[in-house]
Amino acid sequence: MATQIFFNLPVKDLKRSVDFFTALDFSFNPDYTDENATCMIINENAYVMLLVETFFKTFTSKNVADTKDYAEAIIAYSVDSREAVDGAVRTALATGGSTSEDPQDYGFMYNHSFQDPDGHLWEVTWMDPAGPPAESTAGSDSASVQS
Repeated sequence: MATQIFFNLPVKDLKRSVDFFTALDFSFNPDYTDENATCMIINENAYVMLLVETFFKTFTSKNVADTKDYAEAIIAYSVDSREAVDGAVRTALATGGSTSEDPQDYGFMYNHSFQDPDGHLWEVTWMDPAGPPAESTAGSDSASVQS
């Protein structure tokens, strides 16, 4: 059995968050959805639990991070193309998200990022299925390090 991961995020307005992530083509499991929480499906083994902040606080004695000033994590997910990376970020910005970092283009890998309406950091990435070019890994052993 594959390990499943459930990432829990506090949100201020559950409907706003569901609308935002629905626009980004994510779906939700209605069996784990009520007025306090929803289960956003990343894939068959990865989920994001969006929990209303007051409900989230029942799971921890720590303060909830103020995402306007602090980063608690960067959640990254992959898409099938460079165009899909840019499309996801455009959709995020058009539906209540905000800019995060500039795109990063490594040729074989392309990332761009946004902040969701609650300020959580998301990175969208595409990687060439062929992987990095052979020359990018050449000379990476300790003998090639100059002192």
